[in-house]
Amino acid sequence: MRLAGRVVVLLVGQVLFGTGLWLGLQAELGVGPWDVLHGGLADLLGTPFGRTAIAVSAVVFLVALRAGVKPGVGTVLNVVLVGGTIDVLLAPGWLDGLGDRAVALRLAVCVLGIASVALGSALYLGAHLGPGPRDGLMVAISRRTGWSTGRARGVLEVGVLVLGVLLGGPVGVGTVLFALGIGPAVQLAFSLTGRTPDRPVLVEEPP
Repeated sequence: MRLAGRVVVLLVGQVLFGTGLWLGLQAELGVGPWDVLHGGLADLLGTPFGRTAIAVSAVVFLVALRAGVKPGVGTVLNVVLVGGTIDVLLAPGWLDGLGDRAVALRLAVCVLGIASVALGSALYLGAHLGPGPRDGLMVAISRRTGWSTGRARGVLEVGVLVLGVLLGGPVGVGTVLFALGIGPAVQLAFSLTGRTPDRPVLVEEPP
């Protein structure tokens, strides 16, 4: 696929990713670990959810960069587009009040959100223009500690979740569904789209 086509796929994927997170928020059943943190910080600071997510992503990006993880254009765009998409969708008030509807409907929206995040992940990672900043941080932790990337990601996710809970972030059954379902859902999305994931690239150890 030519570069222009890959950029389009990247943009669509990141918008789908942000849309899935927005759906999870509107279902009011709890969100994934990073969004528990974003929600807790947003409440504490009085800032919009999406812009809070952008700020956290920027910090994560800088930490991974300082640790020697090479970014791509997709990494940079991820910092802005995902959080920006969430704020754009929150502004009109679409699906406001969903938290008062039947639990079955909210669960369906939550599952739809996970599916949207999974498809978005497969598209933007499959564009091979740079993974998200959190993937870079995972690699940085792995290199600094000698842990496997799986262990590094697990410890990172648990740490973020605990911090988010302490800050009063939106945790619930949706958090469990996201934690258990996102891995298989992303794998299925890669299979259905015929894409392979982009992986963070390490550069030489910074001085």
